[in-house]
Amino acid sequence: MRNLFNRYNQNMQVSAAEIQQLKLKQLQLQTRREFITNSGGVLGGAFLASLMPNQAMATAQTLDFSRPITQPLAPLPPQYPAKAKRVIYMHMVGAPSQLELFDYKPILEKYNGKATPQSYLEGKEFAFISGTPKLLGPQFPFKQHGESGAWVSDRMPHLAKHVDDICFIKSMKTNQFNHAPAQILTHTGSPLSGKPSIGSWVTYGLGTLNQNLPGFVSLISGSNAPDGGKQLWGSGFLPSVYQGVECRSHGDPVLYLSNPDEVSRPLRRRVLDAISNINKQSYDAFGDPETLTRISQYEMAYRMQIEASDAFDIQNESAQTLADYAAKPGEASFANNCLVARRLAERGVRYIQLFDYGWDSHGSGKNGSLHHGFVDLCKNTDQPMGALLADLKQRGLLEDTLVVWGGEFGRTPMLENRGGQDAPFAGRDHHPDAYTMWMAGAGIKGGYTHGETDELGYEIVKDKVEIADLHATILYQLGFNHYDLNYRFQGLNQRLTGVEEAHIVSQILK
Repeated sequence: MRNLFNRYNQNMQVSAAEIQQLKLKQLQLQTRREFITNSGGVLGGAFLASLMPNQAMATAQTLDFSRPITQPLAPLPPQYPAKAKRVIYMHMVGAPSQLELFDYKPILEKYNGKATPQSYLEGKEFAFISGTPKLLGPQFPFKQHGESGAWVSDRMPHLAKHVDDICFIKSMKTNQFNHAPAQILTHTGSPLSGKPSIGSWVTYGLGTLNQNLPGFVSLISGSNAPDGGKQLWGSGFLPSVYQGVECRSHGDPVLYLSNPDEVSRPLRRRVLDAISNINKQSYDAFGDPETLTRISQYEMAYRMQIEASDAFDIQNESAQTLADYAAKPGEASFANNCLVARRLAERGVRYIQLFDYGWDSHGSGKNGSLHHGFVDLCKNTDQPMGALLADLKQRGLLEDTLVVWGGEFGRTPMLENRGGQDAPFAGRDHHPDAYTMWMAGAGIKGGYTHGETDELGYEIVKDKVEIADLHATILYQLGFNHYDLNYRFQGLNQRLTGVEEAHIVSQILK
């Protein structure tokens, strides 16, 4: 335990939540030591303890998440004063190459085309690389930007204007190198199915500020849905009322939200009242909490008919705003989704996910290559992301909106050589050991770079950040100790960060 405290003493910005947990562990170790030392008096101690009133043990704080049965999404206060009221999480599905965007490696550029040293390959497992691949230098020029001097490639010129509001985390690490389990891990804390997504945990813990809109919304762009499927916004073992609602950025935000022809709003109200009475009778008889979810969702859909249609209608935005985002009403695009995300954020939606598909740049085909498909994806996302940050800041929303960007893992410094043959186009294999994410707003230290990889961008050499650490940090900014935001299931107090140690990345916080 002394070593654990010494490790933390190297960083003076330790959170109160982590200190509390460290003290708890020290107490537990002391208790075990004393038990072994004084084992001869165990029976006598047990007898005396039975005569004494129950004492509260040093345990995690028990929080009350109960709500009126008819208001499962009613807002609750956070455990601690929070810097973030809401989250916008942008996931680039397929894993963008950090080496072509933010992690500039001039040494890798120098050794472009050279055989990869065997020391980098021994004992390593790759998705597609075999034999001895060639090193692949950065494919686009980099330049420093802002007062912070952050390196950004020319693929992100609009985002580069906001580097002084952004914290780059260049030392992310995951333990999955296939898309679906890596995405599920990123959003649920586990690569296995059945766990609640982080958005579900957040709405379970905090509820939502606008009862006429879902507390948790997912927006999808690109040629396909994420490999991890609906689990990425699922509620797992939490009540299903906390799952995300997949919405569209054109047409009805949710299918069949509008009334059918010749069905008026008063008629729909009468039908819902009748259904609600039947469901309440069912709940009184069987006590199934999912019955309450059905009641809540029917009512939510009725209220959404007016407010959701307005929230998703970007035609109400000015021509200048549409131009800033490169948004086009009526299309399904990442640009439209960024603008919708801002509109949802200002209307009190708690957790907003944006998934953009297509970033799997292996180089096996033109669309999946760094010089073609990757370029198009950067062009489609760079301007909207820059506009979103500027828009949130101008409206005063960036102060309490946590913006997160990233993929499920990174890309290798080597040219992919599937089957031992160089890819026909420039591309990189999956790389779980080192990649980049960025965060902005809500108490995050802007103009700061956290962590570092080696000269080839292959291994982390400073300040490694695991997925659980990222989750603990997000929850901390929302006002929760990640140990205490839990839910009793299968005899355990389950939590987003699981059973492994997770540390708040306090260096990136103001």
